[in-house]
Amino acid sequence: MGADPKTDLAVLKIDANGLVAAPLGNSDALQVGEWVLAVGNPFNLEQTVTAGIVSAKGRANVGIADYEDFLQTDAAINPGNSGGPLVNLKGEVVGINTAIATNTGQSAGIGFAIPINMARSIKDNLIANGRVQRGYLGVMIQDLDEDLSRSFKFDGTRGVLIGDVVPDGPGAKAGLKNGDIVVRYNGREMDNVQHLRNAVAETTPGKEVPIEVFRDGKIEKLTITIGELSGQPVASGKAPANDMKKLGMTLQTLTPEQARELGLREGTRGVLITEVEPDGLAAFAGLQPRQVISSVNGNPVNDVEQFSREVAKQDLKEGLRLHVKSAQGSRFVYLKDAGKP
Repeated sequence: MGADPKTDLAVLKIDANGLVAAPLGNSDALQVGEWVLAVGNPFNLEQTVTAGIVSAKGRANVGIADYEDFLQTDAAINPGNSGGPLVNLKGEVVGINTAIATNTGQSAGIGFAIPINMARSIKDNLIANGRVQRGYLGVMIQDLDEDLSRSFKFDGTRGVLIGDVVPDGPGAKAGLKNGDIVVRYNGREMDNVQHLRNAVAETTPGKEVPIEVFRDGKIEKLTITIGELSGQPVASGKAPANDMKKLGMTLQTLTPEQARELGLREGTRGVLITEVEPDGLAAFAGLQPRQVISSVNGNPVNDVEQFSREVAKQDLKEGLRLHVKSAQGSRFVYLKDAGKP
């Protein structure tokens, strides 16, 4: 009836009588340490059952699918287990076995399953629409680290930093701003980018959702009408130079022609990175040529002179928070002179 390559799930229609459906559980209610059973046909050994515990929840960046929020288990999962159920002690399906982490091709005690709540949402979409409709927030997001959290005077690193807001997108219309830190979405705490990305994707387009962000030292509560996910444009370009030796990069004032060539929004202002020294501070922070710096510690910079003045006010030992733009989107970068070892 439909398939979703982004999660590696499909819905099949079977014309048969007398089949009994397995009851579905609530994967959100699973606890780490809870016993589970994995059922499948490993190595063509039919109806094999193995036992283990839930080792972790919310595993992402495994490299298996575009949208990852895996249950991790030490129940033996081997080739042939994929697609089989992960079952709790009530006999309820709480996951769909999908992959293992191994160097040998056999179980090493680290298996992954798609949470049944995610699978249920995908199933409902495929049956109703023949495809998956994913929610869209209209923001560029990134994980927090200690330096960024400290620069925003935010306690801890559990939250999601908004690097940019798409004009006229759902986030912009709801009042989201770059520099906001999302701490709660639709009543659920948001710990990292993957957590928020999955939560938004699972939201039905058109639905109104409450969202809480940390802004200027306090929590702001907003309501956002979720859009439907669509693709983003990519562009290319190049440019010449003017030195910022101590930062390990070469800059020039961005021109409107360069902004268009780089695929940036009309009216974008800032300084263009044209070269990055391999062992300099900029390279260590992850800065690259063809990126545009639009602010330093929250203060806009429209040309090289303004950038130099802002940098001169700061102590590089304490660090600089840069807002960086490119054709792929915007993010915050923390540039710091930690001293040479």
